[in-house]
Amino acid sequence: MALFDVYKLQPITPVKASGSWVWDERGQRYLDFYGGHAVISIGHNHPHWVDALQQQLGRISFYSNSIQNPLQEQLAERLAQQSGYPDYRLFLCNSGAEANENALKIASFVTGKAGIVAFNKAFHGRTSAAVAATDNPKIVAPVNAGHHVRFLPWNDISALDAGLDQSIGAVIIEGIQGVGGIHEPEAAFLQALERLCQQRNILLILDEVQSGFGRTGKFFAHQWAGIRPPLITMAKGMGNGFPVGGVLISPDIAAWSGMLGTTFGGNYLACAATLAVLEVMEQQNLMQNALDQEQVLRRMLAAFPGLSPLRGRGLMLGFEAPEGLPLRQQLLEQHHIFTGEAGLRTLRLLPSLAIGADETSYLAEALQQLSKEVVA
Repeated sequence: MALFDVYKLQPITPVKASGSWVWDERGQRYLDFYGGHAVISIGHNHPHWVDALQQQLGRISFYSNSIQNPLQEQLAERLAQQSGYPDYRLFLCNSGAEANENALKIASFVTGKAGIVAFNKAFHGRTSAAVAATDNPKIVAPVNAGHHVRFLPWNDISALDAGLDQSIGAVIIEGIQGVGGIHEPEAAFLQALERLCQQRNILLILDEVQSGFGRTGKFFAHQWAGIRPPLITMAKGMGNGFPVGGVLISPDIAAWSGMLGTTFGGNYLACAATLAVLEVMEQQNLMQNALDQEQVLRRMLAAFPGLSPLRGRGLMLGFEAPEGLPLRQQLLEQHHIFTGEAGLRTLRLLPSLAIGADETSYLAEALQQLSKEVVA
C-alpha cells in the first residue's frame, strides 16, 4: 500500500534528535530552527519529558473519558498557575484544528448564531469549520464551504465595526498569524475587537495554537494587548511533539453533559507530556529566554543586506528574503538548517524556546555567508 501523496517532502530522513539538533540516517546534523511547525517547545527529547512519558507508559497509557483521570486535574491546576487564567476551565483534545472546531461550536451554542468572522490570510486548520475560517480557497472543499464565514481585513477597526453585524456569533483570530506570514495584530485592534464582541453578543476566540505556550515571551500572544478573550485555543507546543490540544473556557460559559466530547483527548500520555513541558518551561525560565533570544536575533539579522526587518515576537519570527533568492532551500542544503516559509519569500523562525546563543550564532553566520554571495 502506498501513502496518500499530499505532502511536499524534503529528501531528509531524521533518525535522532536532541535539543535543537536533528540527525539523518547518514549522520548529517541539522539545526532545527522550525521545530516541526512550532511544535518542539522545550527541545527534542528533553530528558524530563522523556522520563515523564516513560514512567506514565509503565503505569497506564489510555482509557477513554468515561472514568476519572487525575492527570487532567493536575494539568488544569498547572495551567491555571502558569497561563494567567486561574478561573477558566480546560477542555482537552488532540490537535489545534480540533481545538478550534470545539471553540467555534461552543461559541455557536452560547450565542445561538452561526456566523463567523475570520481575517485575511488566516489559518485555523484543515477540518470542517476550521478550514472554512482559513483564507485559502484551495483547501476548502465544497462540504466545508457551507459554513457562514466572513473574512475581514487585518488591523482595520472600521471594517471590523462594519462587519460585526447581528448574524455573527464568533470571531476567530490568531495571536500572531503563522502560515499567513508572521503578522501580529495591533494592540489597539485586539482591544477594539474585544470591546465590540462584548457589546454585540459575539464570542471572541483567540487561536494561540502556534503563538501560545510561551512562544512570544508571554504565555499567550494576546496577553501583550491586555485582553481576556472568553475562548483560547492551544496545541502544537503543548506536548513538545506528543499530540495534544485544548480550549481554555471562560467561567461565564456553562458546560452541560455531552456538549463536547473526544475519545483520545486528555489521555494519560498527553497529560504527562504537557505537564512535563510546563514544568520545564518554569524551571528553565523559557519565556524569558524567548525574549532574550529574540533580541539576539534582531541584532544579528539587522546587519544583513537584503533582509526585511524581523516581524513577530519572542521566538515566533519572520522576515522577507531578497526577491529571487531561495533562502530557505539554501539554508537547508548548504548549511543544514531547518526553517519554515510562508508564500514565496517569507522565512519563518520557530525554534525551541530553549534555543541558545550558539544556535542563534550558527544561523546568523549562515545568513551572513549567503548575504555575501547575494551582494557579490
